[in-house]
Amino acid sequence: MSEKDLVATVAIPDQIRERNRRWIALDCRVLVVATEGWAGDWTAYIGAVPGHVHEREWEEVLHHGSKLPQKIAELLFPDFTEKYMWRR
Repeated sequence: MSEKDLVATVAIPDQIRERNRRWIALDCRVLVVATEGWAGDWTAYIGAVPGHVHEREWEEVLHHGSKLPQKIAELLFPDFTEKYMWRR
């Protein structure tokens, strides 16, 4: 299983903050993506992808994937220690 760290910089009023984003390929056509929220929380999503370039496909899963249940998300991303966000 391959895991890569992805960090995106997102501008918010009067400041710039980095959000921790990470994805894991469960299969060549299935990605899970975890992302920190703005309120000290995090969430994870799963989705099907074409499987050609995961470095570009993870963002589609982040925006359109299905939210993972907390217990599964914590198994896949044990180093995310913030409160899990249960709403989309």
